[in-house]
Amino acid sequence: MIDPAAGYLIVFGIALLFALAGSHKLRNLAVFTEVFCEYRVLPEPLAQRSAWLIPAVELGIALALPWQVGRPWALMAAIGLLIAYASGISLNIARGRRELDCGCGASGNRRAIAPWMVWRNLVLSIALAVAALPWITRPLSGPDVLTLIGGLTAAAMLYAAIDRLLGDVAPKTVALMGRPS
Repeated sequence: MIDPAAGYLIVFGIALLFALAGSHKLRNLAVFTEVFCEYRVLPEPLAQRSAWLIPAVELGIALALPWQVGRPWALMAAIGLLIAYASGISLNIARGRRELDCGCGASGNRRAIAPWMVWRNLVLSIALAVAALPWITRPLSGPDVLTLIGGLTAAAMLYAAIDRLLGDVAPKTVALMGRPS
């Protein structure tokens, strides 16, 4: 059993992540559709017609995770979606298509797929599996709310820092080091 403060920290954090991901994909659905088609996990006509489902599912998960009534299906859907993302990235890395845009950055922020993205999605899936465990039944107190606010703030900042470091800084550093001086 897990403490509800820890459970809410996980579900609110990942709900925020899915809300941001889904909204940025919908803001520029044409670009996301191109990225999705490039993964070549579905026949192109089907990928073009169904690309809008991904941000819709992400937003549905984001809305359902915080609420106890929708949480069980949202947890399973989120875990499945993250594993599907990890599988799509792994498949394309295995195909040698490492320059493929991951589709996970903000609009206009093209980022090539990389093995760390597979691990990121698997770690997030494990966190969601922990949140699927039974929760201790107790009301949240004032200190719990402060813990949630501080924990979400710290987790969001840490996630953004790691994402920036591994997604933008490290590849540029490797490229610079590989260039003749």
